[in-house]
Formats: sequence, C-alpha cells, structure tokens
Amino acid sequence: MHEILATILNHEIRILSQTPLTGGDINAVFKVKIDQATFCIKQNHRDQFPKMSVKEANGLNELADKSNFYIPEVIGTHEDHTSQYLVMEFIESGAKSSGFWENFGMRLAHMHKQTSEHFGWEEDNYIGSLHQSNKQHDNWAIFYTEERILPQVKLAFDSNKVDAAFVHSAERLCSQLNDLFPEEPPALLHGDLWSGNFLVDSNGDPVLIDPSVYYGHREMDLGMMYLFGGFSDALFEVYHEEFPLEKNWKERIPLTQLYPLLVHVNLFGGGYVQNAASVIHRYC
Repeated sequence: MHEILATILNHEIRILSQTPLTGGDINAVFKVKIDQATFCIKQNHRDQFPKMSVKEANGLNELADKSNFYIPEVIGTHEDHTSQYLVMEFIESGAKSSGFWENFGMRLAHMHKQTSEHFGWEEDNYIGSLHQSNKQHDNWAIFYTEERILPQVKLAFDSNKVDAAFVHSAERLCSQLNDLFPEEPPALLHGDLWSGNFLVDSNGDPVLIDPSVYYGHREMDLGMMYLFGGFSDALFEVYHEEFPLEKNWKERIPLTQLYPLLVHVNLFGGGYVQNAASVIHRYC
C-alpha cells in the first residue's frame, strides 16, 4: 500500500495504520491512514476484472459532476502486474439526520433529471462482477432488450441455469417492452442502488458508493431500491413530489427488477431463477 499511495500521490508518505474493511465480495477493501489524510483503497485482480477500478472511478466522477449527492472523491487508480487499485477519500460514518430520507429523495430526483442524448453510456462497466454493456441506443425498449435482458438470459442459458423455454419467454417479453414502459428521456442512474451502496456521513447525509452508472429509464433505480428494501417510504414520497412518476409506475416495478434478478441468477443461481421466471410470466 505504501508504494501504491506514494505513486498516486506523487510524494513520499508514512502509513500510520492499515485496516481491512468488510462488505465487498469482489474487492479487498482497506482503510489506510497516513500523516495527511485517510483513504479507502479497493484492490482486486487486474486480469479477472479488466479496468474495473478505472470504470468505477469514472462512474463516481460522473455522479460527482452531475448530481448533488456527496460522492467519495477519487484520488486515483493504479495497476501492477497482478492487481488493480482504486484510491478514494475515506468517508467517516455518522447517524442519519432527522430529514435524511427526505434529503435522499430530493437528491435522487435531481440526479434523475440529469439527462443525455442516448440510453447507455460512453463506456461499458460492471454490475457486480459481471460485464455490463452500455452501448448507446435512442430507444429505451431496445436498450433494455439488447444491452440488459437478453445478454443476461444468454449467459444464464449458456451456463445451464435456465432452459430454452425460459429464453423464449424472455424474448416474448422483450418484444412487448415498447408498450410497457412510458416514454421518458434517459436519466442518470446509479445503476446498482441497493441499501448496501449508500453510506451515512458524519453530517448525517447520504453518500452514494459502488455505482454501475449509465443513462436509462429512471424507474430502474427505483425498482432496485424496492427489490431488497432498506429505504423509507418518505424517500419515495418526496421523490414523487419533486419529479412525479408516470401513472402505474408501481405496476412496472417487477419489470425493472428483472435485470437485477437475472444478474443474481448468473451470480448465485438458486431461487433467483424462479423469481425471474415469475416476473416474465407476469407480463406475457
């Protein structure tokens, strides 16, 4: 860690402490304190997940530039012959402020108002440990089909997690997506917004971490938030006041959850196959 930090900071340092942190199953994560500052350093295999650290850094910078959430400052990235590293500002944790969830809802609405000409993003990245294609499209249904649903279905089929009938049902659903989603402009998305991917800082405010950034239908972030829970109803109430959702949005929640469910099929298998199948059969 001494060599990594000295290289990125471009000056000599003295490490006072280095503490492993928990919470990640892809990266080894450390809190590293030096004379002048404290950093969070993520380390993983260079060849197993090519450019993962750089892509995460780019996503964090996109959120920092275009949202009003507090985002950990990216200090730098580095690769050696075996590993890659992402060095960030360390966020000191605190207790939620009295208006934490309302604050979160307002900031999320503001973030989703940030738009782009196309669905997708300027580069591919990762969702968990899986490749996430962000090839740009002008139409949300086409993007969701070709860059989200069908690649995950193919991956699951090729690894014998789902059968041909599952594939055919998913293809039928994709053919209906244009009629199922209301038309909206591309929104800046966190992309993996479950309760493990935000922190509470020392001021009691929300901090977003571990993004899988792209521009997509804004209901995608909301669906992910509902999938595993951990968010207050007050957040969604304020969000809807600030940026009203199209009618019947709650009925589309399972549809937006299909992508993360398929990701979990490919990562973990098990009951997620039936969960994904239930969503598909709900719509076709």
